[in-house]
Amino acid sequence: MPELSIIMPVLNEAQRIAATLQMLAPFRQRGAEVIVVDGGSEDQTPDIAYDYADRVLIAPRGRARQMNAGASVAQGYVLLFLHADTWLPPDADTLILHGPGRDSSVWGRFDVEIDGQHRLLPWVARMMNARSRATGIATGDQAMFMTREAFIQVGGFPDIALMEDIAMSKKLKEISPPLCLTARVLTSGRRWDEQGLWTTIFRMWRLRLAYYLGADPAELARRYGYKPRQDMLAEAQEEKPNEDQERSDEPSRPDWLFEKHHRNRRSE
Repeated sequence: MPELSIIMPVLNEAQRIAATLQMLAPFRQRGAEVIVVDGGSEDQTPDIAYDYADRVLIAPRGRARQMNAGASVAQGYVLLFLHADTWLPPDADTLILHGPGRDSSVWGRFDVEIDGQHRLLPWVARMMNARSRATGIATGDQAMFMTREAFIQVGGFPDIALMEDIAMSKKLKEISPPLCLTARVLTSGRRWDEQGLWTTIFRMWRLRLAYYLGADPAELARRYGYKPRQDMLAEAQEEKPNEDQERSDEPSRPDWLFEKHHRNRRSE
């Protein structure tokens, strides 16, 4: 059984998914499990991922749902949730599993470095890291990780369209403070480059303030430009708990989750 499961929610990432998964090859060689969860890509993302991941799942679009789907089949003691445009430091697995402070926290995140063109992006990254350390709130760009037990205890990521990382951090903080690793993940600065630095900062702070004031995450998602795909997965029946069914400590596998069985990568 792997100690670490790396879960990556993806959508239309054919141009970058191979490079990101190749970066994870050393972790797989050291025993980590890599699970890619596709949210209905319209490009070749799932097919490309098969050459580099242990499992490739298809789930309804939505980062929270995709991450929960990956966690439902993960085997690792620790779950690491990684964006497709984010690269881990080379010793990330060692830091998470055996690094200083590991025994006092059940979850954590990395500091972040932003790979982009604007000269102020290093300043943006420093502010993100300082804010996260001061508030105990992590964002998805910082590669959040947690024990499987903690994930189950808080019920996984809230099934909301946006701000699922902030909502998850709030729940995990009730169990323990985060382990704030100073090692840096490298995340893409494409949204700052494409939308403008100050425009992006203003939009994110406005959305975050609205969320803290009680705004509906679905409405915030519409403001952010999120448009869920209406397909057979999105229209799949909602899960309803069976009151007669015995509860399990293991997260259930949703009936809308699909896996493409091409081959067992670890057996090759």
